[in-house]
Amino acid sequence: MPERSAGQSPDADLFDYDAELRRHNALLRAAARVGTGDRVLDIGCGTGLTTREAARAAVDGRALGVDISAPMLAKARELSAAEHLSNIDFELADAQAHPFPPAAFDLCISRFGCMFFDHPVAAFTNIGQALRPGGRLVLLVWQGRERNEWASGLIPIRAAVPSDGPGPFALADPSVTGNILTAAGFVDIAFDDVHEPVYFGADSEAAFDNLLRLQGFKEMFAALDDDAAESARARLRTALAEHLTDSGVYFDSRAWIVTARRP
Repeated sequence: MPERSAGQSPDADLFDYDAELRRHNALLRAAARVGTGDRVLDIGCGTGLTTREAARAAVDGRALGVDISAPMLAKARELSAAEHLSNIDFELADAQAHPFPPAAFDLCISRFGCMFFDHPVAAFTNIGQALRPGGRLVLLVWQGRERNEWASGLIPIRAAVPSDGPGPFALADPSVTGNILTAAGFVDIAFDDVHEPVYFGADSEAAFDNLLRLQGFKEMFAALDDDAAESARARLRTALAEHLTDSGVYFDSRAWIVTARRP
């Protein structure tokens, strides 16, 4: 379910989050345009797919992925070692306040990792100071709840996700996000529409198992009595079955690729 780094809980190691977002990831990669000598900062990197892709592109540069989940970073390091990447690092850090070296990066990217900041202006100001003058910011963030079928189709089955404050839709409104980035010192802010489905599993049963590994669903079912939990499971199975295609279970989604530059 797309929350925290678009929704992944640290113990959801069996849920292939990269497969869920593979179409989004290709668009983010194209927008980032990582140069061969770029120094890249990846915010909310999770298990490090986007960081590894940046490192492979920046053959004469370096990529640093940061996240607040130690288990995810352990997996990221394992995968990077398996790919024999020598120009990559991972750090357990909260990007909102971490003391990044000033002007140390040419590019900052984030795949659904920047919507959970408690104080977004301060957070993006901190990220901005880590970029060199002219350095670029490229974010992938969700559009509004009503434009995301994974939200409208599944969230009524579980506890509601807030539409304001930290959460998956915190940067959905271009005017709000534009004001945040402007206040944080960024210029040339632009929004490009992304309309791609998210993938939950090869079939409805696999999708059901995947979702039950995610934190929000586990908390919901734990809070229900046996009858209510069984009813919720039945509704979840029905919703997933209705979205089964020949290639798996998909829910429609809309996102923004947000680009900006440090002056």
